[in-house]
Amino acid sequence: MNFENPADDALRALLNGVKTIAVVGLSPQPARPSYHVAQAMQRYGYRIVPVRPLVDQVLGGKAYPSLADIPFQVDLVDVFRAAEHVPAIVEQCLALHLPAIWIQEGIVAETAAREAQAGGMAVVMDRCLLKEYVRLMTA
Repeated sequence: MNFENPADDALRALLNGVKTIAVVGLSPQPARPSYHVAQAMQRYGYRIVPVRPLVDQVLGGKAYPSLADIPFQVDLVDVFRAAEHVPAIVEQCLALHLPAIWIQEGIVAETAAREAQAGGMAVVMDRCLLKEYVRLMTA
């Protein structure tokens, strides 16, 4: 069975329900796509939580070395890491009972995505969070 992204109605519902987004791999460098996407989502009203070891803060928010170190509820995990890192991130999400994961455009990890779905998570893969937000929520 191949992985399929949720339909537009489900994506809209997901985006409407999310308040806090943990961005795994959020770069402190403004030229990087992760920074641009997170900054735009922050401007749309979402709380951005950087998840990146060895960084104190990004976009004015305290950075955490891992998802497990975040001391409050996260609604969505946005992944900006290479595909080989996705299975471990999914494992962390499932262990923490996080509700949703968004695997950014260009990153495909079918087995991990299906495992996250089987564990009850909402999963979006190989799509840009910002592009989908603009397409679905600002038209």
